[in-house]
Amino acid sequence: MNAQRRRGVWLVIAGAIAALVLGVATTISLAAIGAFRGPAPAGRTGPGARCSPPSLAGQVVDVTVGDMGGMMGAPRGHVPPGGEPGGSGGSGMGMMWLRAAPSTVPAGTVSLRVVNAGAPTHEVVVLPLRAGQTVGERPVGSDGKVSEAGSLGEASRSCGGGAGDGITSGTAGWTTLPLRPGRYELVCNMPGHYAAGMYDEFDVTSR
Repeated sequence: MNAQRRRGVWLVIAGAIAALVLGVATTISLAAIGAFRGPAPAGRTGPGARCSPPSLAGQVVDVTVGDMGGMMGAPRGHVPPGGEPGGSGGSGMGMMWLRAAPSTVPAGTVSLRVVNAGAPTHEVVVLPLRAGQTVGERPVGSDGKVSEAGSLGEASRSCGGGAGDGITSGTAGWTTLPLRPGRYELVCNMPGHYAAGMYDEFDVTSR
C-alpha cells in the first residue's frame, strides 16, 4: 500500500471516530436536558397521580374491574365466578372479571366508584335483570357487545363521572344514579369483555 492510500484509510478511520464521539456527546447532552422524556401515559404520572373520585352522594359501591393482565389487582375476597381470576365464569370465559362491594344496597341514590385494576380499558354499565334472568346470559352480538336497552347509567370516563370512552388502566370513573328495588347486572360492554366474564349481579332492596 503506498503512502497516499494509507493516508486515505487513516482519514476515513479518523472521520468515523469523530462522528462516533460527536454522536455520543450529542446523546448525553439531549438526555441531560430531558429531550428524551415524553409525557407519561394517562393515569401513570407518578405517586398520587392516580385519579381519585370526589365525595359521592348516597350509598357508595366500590366496583373493581380487571383481567388476566392485571390479576394482581384483584380485590381480596372478590374473584370471578368459578374461582380465581382466569377461571371459568358462568357463560363467560373468565379471562376478565368485575366485582361490586357491597353487592346489595337499599333503594335510593347509589354511586358506583369504579377502579380499573386491569390492563385494557374497561367500563361499567347498569342493566336491569328481569325475573328469572341470570347474569352472564345476555346474547352477545357480532360486535362483541350486549344490548344496552334499558340501561340506567354507566361509568365509562377516565377520571370523571358518567359516560365517556372507557376507564383506562390504573384510573377510576364514577356515576351516581337513583335505583329502585330490583336485581341488576353490572357489565363491561367493551367488545368481547362480557363474553370473557365481566359481569356481576347487583341487588337493590326496599328500605
